[in-house]
Amino acid sequence: MAKHNATNERIKREYFHYLKEAKRRGEASITAAVNALHRFEEANRWRDFKRFHREQAVAFKTALAEQTNAKSTDRLSWSTIQTTVRELRAFFLWLAGQPGYKTKIRYDDADYFNLSEKELSVARAKKEKRVPTLEQMHHVLSAMPTTTDQERRNRALVAFAVLTGARADALASFKLKHVDLERGAVVQDAHEVRTKFSKTFTTTFFPVGGQALQIVTDWIGWLRHEKQWGDDDALFPATLNGIGPDGGFIAAGLSRNCWNTTQPIRDAFRAGCSAAGLPYFNPHSMRDMLSQLGQRISRSPEGFKAWSQNLGHSDVLTTLTSYGTVPDHRQAELIRGMSAAPSDEDPLADVEVAQLLAALARKVG
Repeated sequence: MAKHNATNERIKREYFHYLKEAKRRGEASITAAVNALHRFEEANRWRDFKRFHREQAVAFKTALAEQTNAKSTDRLSWSTIQTTVRELRAFFLWLAGQPGYKTKIRYDDADYFNLSEKELSVARAKKEKRVPTLEQMHHVLSAMPTTTDQERRNRALVAFAVLTGARADALASFKLKHVDLERGAVVQDAHEVRTKFSKTFTTTFFPVGGQALQIVTDWIGWLRHEKQWGDDDALFPATLNGIGPDGGFIAAGLSRNCWNTTQPIRDAFRAGCSAAGLPYFNPHSMRDMLSQLGQRISRSPEGFKAWSQNLGHSDVLTTLTSYGTVPDHRQAELIRGMSAAPSDEDPLADVEVAQLLAALARKVG
């Protein structure tokens, strides 16, 4: 049985172009729409969208709740279900206004992809993120092998993520010219680096201690002096593939080019955590780790604002609400250490802190 419908494919191409050019959605966001439509078409045996009926949406939601994750035997999470039905609702709302579909699909048909309030509450419930401690990441760096060029690159990559909190897309696209070791900084230039929202900013290396800075310094020195690479060469070059004795592909050194995807970044982190005997911490968790570190060591609102800007956040509340969640065990420690008795060192006496907390309360209230 065919696993696509030619008519559907044509209208989907138009929709994805609309998302990219009119809605200005990024690659990851468009991929979410692609995956949602694939799930729906597969469940409906690739039936033409012109034959859509609202009961298909109802049946699909029921079936979706019974599906299991492709990588495990667990049911799909409610957050995945919410993302899927949200993307489908948006698609059918758009489709209802397209020539050839206006008489087939009503705008309110798309509403049948909505979840109940109870289901939405479950989907929105936040689980505690798996965030490493700085000590754990130092252990990862000390455990990572350095026998081959690829292994040394991977260790330098993880060290650089610990130093900067750079996102995976940025890590994959940095060039040597973006790093200034004398200043201890990296320029995340949106003209060449794949930054979020195409924002350009400079990140000063965070004071994380350990071997991270030396690992990065040695790596850049090796690329510039031993390999004789220049400013426009990749900071973390893609693996150069060659043909092995048996005709298969093998690693044959390093290309001068950057990676086109972020999968090698995740693979490096997964290998590093495995070598250290730790659970997998994804690249983005470095941002959470650094945000929590900033909360502990910042001595003033101005200091934490600087820390937040160093992560690329224009608003300090983004750092607090999206990355600054206090882990459960630390939350318990802080609560147990508090006293109801007034203190001469009450932080709320600081006007800036009081204003910051008031703004945060308005945002999450």
